[in-house]
Amino acid sequence: MSLNPRTITLWTALITPFASDESLDFFALTALLREQEDAGAGVLLLGSTGEGSNLTLAERKAVLQHACSLNLNVPIMVGVGGLDLASQLEWLAFCETLPIHAYLLVTPIYAKPGAEGQRRWFSALMNAVNKPCMLYNIPSRAGVPLSDVALAGLIEHPNCWAVKESGGNAARFAELKAAFPSISWYSGDDVLFAEHAKLGATGLVSVASNVWPQQVARWVTQGLAGEVIGDLLRTASETLFLAANPIPAKAILHHQGRIASNELRLPLCAADLNTLEPILVKDQEIAALA
Repeated sequence: MSLNPRTITLWTALITPFASDESLDFFALTALLREQEDAGAGVLLLGSTGEGSNLTLAERKAVLQHACSLNLNVPIMVGVGGLDLASQLEWLAFCETLPIHAYLLVTPIYAKPGAEGQRRWFSALMNAVNKPCMLYNIPSRAGVPLSDVALAGLIEHPNCWAVKESGGNAARFAELKAAFPSISWYSGDDVLFAEHAKLGATGLVSVASNVWPQQVARWVTQGLAGEVIGDLLRTASETLFLAANPIPAKAILHHQGRIASNELRLPLCAADLNTLEPILVKDQEIAALA
């Protein structure tokens, strides 16, 4: 398996498992990482699915150090995002000391910066590292979309490799890919992957592959090859967003016995998922295809 992040078509935005006392569960983390390795999926650590913004700095460092100690045969990408530039630069300085392979740089949160603010933010982050960077458009979380004008000023940066597009609009995906063909475009939405694949996506950054790693890996390969992948990936993925991500994913992984606890960090709370039943139904349908 290549450790070159540019060749990876499936990235799993991995959950961060906790024990019942909310401490990091390194045993479960190891198992989850090995599952992704077996599926040939690159691993995105400490993104929103990994509750990266809810962990302490010491915990985030421990997650990365543990993952790197396993010498996985798949690349590791690390989530970077917040509002305080100095803190993000300190985080990147630490990450650069580890054998990781790429960064996911999210649009600055809360401040709602304009085009020039975004351009300078991303430039500062990319100037601080020596690895490929995937920019992340997630207006539903960040509060502002990735600016086309900012992106136009960033694509020539040697570390600007890709965009993870989670704007929720397939037509917009097509427009962006056509406007900026020199970089890779990844679907950031399992539910829209089939549409994005038809529009020429490079791959998928997935939540669903936490739960169904082998199946999602197969669907991605088929979808990117132009094959019909049916509707099961879309409908199964929809159930993983019945509450804020990663609440449903942790619930089903715990039900399956793959993590010891479905604990989350506040403000996320397992009690916000009213029922597991729709996820179980889809899990059974996927299992029947195996």
